[in-house]
Amino acid sequence: MNIKKLPVEERPRERLFRDGPEGLSESELLSILLGTGKKGTSALELSAKLLYSVPMGLIDISKLAPQELCKFDGIGAAKACQITAALELGKRLNRQIARAGIKRITSANEAANFFIEDMGYLQKEVFKALLLDCKGNIVSVENISVGDISSAPVNPREVFSVALRKNAFALILVHNHPSGDVTPSNADINITERLVEIGRLMGISVTDHIIIGKNSYYSFKEKELM
Repeated sequence: MNIKKLPVEERPRERLFRDGPEGLSESELLSILLGTGKKGTSALELSAKLLYSVPMGLIDISKLAPQELCKFDGIGAAKACQITAALELGKRLNRQIARAGIKRITSANEAANFFIEDMGYLQKEVFKALLLDCKGNIVSVENISVGDISSAPVNPREVFSVALRKNAFALILVHNHPSGDVTPSNADINITERLVEIGRLMGISVTDHIIIGKNSYYSFKEKELM
């Protein structure tokens, strides 16, 4: 486990540079990211201890805030930020790959799948708008607001000002429920009705409102609530 005791050509950095990352274990990849260990413990040993300290390895580590990572012996603020940043880049890459083939939205299921990996496990409620052209092609995804665990404030002016700037023909409202329960609240129903009416007056169609949960969704359009 001690990197210094390994032949130079067998150390993680050298193997990655020579052969690529595919053949390295998770602890070896993490040790490259950490760079250094702590007194008496190499980066490879430290990364292995970190991975084996949680039941599901990288999955559990990816859910930890930097402050929580700092509670592990040998992980300071700098290393915690490096780990968090690297795992977040991995998540974003996966989302971009998943979305790359989606150019047009034709159903609530497609719209939900566009967001479910991104928003299904967020700890705060986030409200977004998916802007579309007249053929249902995606114009852009816009962040409207970030709230707390149970709500996210929505200002109609912000929703429609960005739609006007992007010259959108229609939009789909999207927000998540951190609880995982996708049942709409009275506030969800009221803001949907209000935004649909404002959109009608402005000539911008609000075609659906989708609530994202943990591997589930609720579509106002599918439920015939709009």
